[in-house]
Amino acid sequence: GYELIGVLFGLALYNSVLLDVHFPLAVYRKILGLPLGLEDIIDDQLRRGLKQLLDYPGDDVEDIFCLTFEMTWMSIGEERKLELKPDGANIPVTNNSREEYVLRYVRWVLVDSVQSQWDSFQTGLMRVMEDSSLDLFLPEELELLVVGTPEFQEPHLSFWRCIFDKRPKVLHDIGVFIVSSFVFRVGLKCYKIQFGSAHN
Repeated sequence: GYELIGVLFGLALYNSVLLDVHFPLAVYRKILGLPLGLEDIIDDQLRRGLKQLLDYPGDDVEDIFCLTFEMTWMSIGEERKLELKPDGANIPVTNNSREEYVLRYVRWVLVDSVQSQWDSFQTGLMRVMEDSSLDLFLPEELELLVVGTPEFQEPHLSFWRCIFDKRPKVLHDIGVFIVSSFVFRVGLKCYKIQFGSAHN
């Protein structure tokens, strides 16, 4: 299952086939082996709640938030619990321990809870990309390799329209020649991005 998805993902990346997938940036950070943090939590409510805990200015965190080092959530109508540290259900979260609580919580959500699935996905991905140079990229750049570049924004289109309006035929041909094919390298592999003309 997940290993096959990793293989297909790697094959698409290796062969410069764009995918209509919308992974959170945390996935690309994990692929590159970068650390994950609170900002990578995609659940807005959870992220805001943990940030409020960290930013709370008072010295009565234990009384206000009433938290322990135990997580509780609902799964298919059933309540599930998990201790974030030994005997966590009996350890209150205080002013001094709230950072540890958030770190353990974030690690469980982004790493531990999906470790087996991620290991399978990464195994499949590395079967294809093991000798690649992916570590040269930022997460945002790797995402662009997978999903492609967004459409030109209006300022770019206005620039090209201005040029084409001067001498439409000649400048159109030059413009198409310049932007129709842009090639760059990833490791030993060539990637080719096709651009369209702004001229109608």
